Amino acid sequence: MDEQKRLFLAVVLSVVVLFGYQFFFAPAPQPDNQNQDAPSQMVDSSGSHTAKVSDFTPKTVPTPVPAAPADLRDFRTITLSTPYYTIAVSEYKAAVTSLTLKDYMETNDADSSAKQLVTQELADLTGGIFSINTAQGSIRGLADAVFSSDADNTDLSLNQGEKRITFSWTNPDGITVKKVLTFRADSYLIHCDIIVQNGSGVPLNDAIGIDVPGYFNEDVKKRSRFAYEGPVAYLDNNFTTIKPKDIEDKDTYSGVVGWAGYTTRYFLTAVMPDAPEEATLKLSFANEVVTNRLIAKMPRLDPEKQNRQSFTLYMGPKSHKILSRYNNFLKKSVNFGFFDILAKPLLIAMNFIHGIIPNYGVAIILLTIFIKLIFWPLGTKSYKSMHEMKKVQPLMMEIREKYKNDKPRMNQETMALYKTYKVNPASGCLPLLVQMPIFFALYRMLYMAIELRHAPFVGWITDLSGPDRLFHFNFAIPFMDAPSGIPVLTLIMGASFLLQQKMTPTTGDPMQAKMMMLMPIFMTVLFINFPAGLVLYMFVNNIISMGQQYYTQKILA
Repeated sequence: MDEQKRLFLAVVLSVVVLFGYQFFFAPAPQPDNQNQDAPSQMVDSSGSHTAKVSDFTPKTVPTPVPAAPADLRDFRTITLSTPYYTIAVSEYKAAVTSLTLKDYMETNDADSSAKQLVTQELADLTGGIFSINTAQGSIRGLADAVFSSDADNTDLSLNQGEKRITFSWTNPDGITVKKVLTFRADSYLIHCDIIVQNGSGVPLNDAIGIDVPGYFNEDVKKRSRFAYEGPVAYLDNNFTTIKPKDIEDKDTYSGVVGWAGYTTRYFLTAVMPDAPEEATLKLSFANEVVTNRLIAKMPRLDPEKQNRQSFTLYMGPKSHKILSRYNNFLKKSVNFGFFDILAKPLLIAMNFIHGIIPNYGVAIILLTIFIKLIFWPLGTKSYKSMHEMKKVQPLMMEIREKYKNDKPRMNQETMALYKTYKVNPASGCLPLLVQMPIFFALYRMLYMAIELRHAPFVGWITDLSGPDRLFHFNFAIPFMDAPSGIPVLTLIMGASFLLQQKMTPTTGDPMQAKMMMLMPIFMTVLFINFPAGLVLYMFVNNIISMGQQYYTQKILA
């Protein structure tokens, strides 16, 4: 097989694998240390218990609930502003009904509003995030409880230190439930204590469930094919994704839970037990809402006793840099799938470069140069092999012409030719295959890294996480996702592919030569909707590769 066929095969395989693995490879789990961020709490209940957490699995699948019924008493919504976010917690269900991130915007427009992690539609359908209930419903009325808050007013601010807000509710049976939220000015983490005081005359033997719902419609389903969105958990030391379409077949998962929640491409909502513990996840999918419920067992609670269970809540960016500050498992939510073991170091390296030169476009260019230097010997070997193959091309053409009606003899003579001139056809392709995992890892990293979200580079490239567009047109362009415009960087990248193709030795087969010349067009169309950061990487990689190829051929000439 000559080098043109090998190159064509390599490109086709690259494209097939690039898109194929998106659908077939699950994210790779990574182990970590135990969660030690939240302080431990003493349990005040007496008596032993031998029940397993799986015994407290809800008898019915939890479904999204409507907003508060009209006959409930008036309730307040407490709003708290910190340097990182503004959060709204309703006394109805003591649930989070809004959270806006101050350092992240909805869009890249100058007048964009702050990023909202709890949409109004989701709040209306579910009542809010982090609502609580018992698995078996033994605390009557808790599902629709209207708590009372000890907040002095409904508009609070926290600029330093911490602030605690307690939500309390007592049911007709005399059982009191308190949800104590502790906010810190310097952290996205929110500490949550759930205290149950048994004022009834009978013991309680149940489990506490905390709901983390997420909105999952057809648009989200389409996006999830390339960057997973949906229920996630750190279960039995594995990063676990649970596709909504699979919930009907299996809706219950048990094991040691580090955290559980719902992820989008760039943001995470999660609840963590005070320390990883045996727990159950119960999932439901209805009315375009996926609910991931963490169920943690509660010790037997006799009359006049109380029990405290502690959790940590998180609503914020999936930033490796931010999550690494916390001594828990949350940083495992930054997961790039099958090539995570390669992509994570690349992300750390890119962030390191950005710390020196605060421009992620420049960081991508320098990271690309660094990777090319590492693989320089392999690239040189590949180009040397191509050069050697070029030498024997005339002889190969003679063999093909002479034995065109005798395929076995043609192959025999071709192999003898390779042996005589000590040419190995596979030696030019192998370096490309070795570098493929790096390309795939970079693709995933550049596509999913929140650091590139709305990150400017230069000129018209104001968002490295989106496709590059010079000008915006009010009409559609074939093969181009909105917004329509001139993909300048993508066209330049396509031109680099074309120039690189012209530098590659050709065969005497006119049809094959025409097919190879179509590859730059194919690659340009393929990349037209890719993030500008990935296109920038490919362009820089092509330029360096052409320089290396020219240098190698000049030396060998």
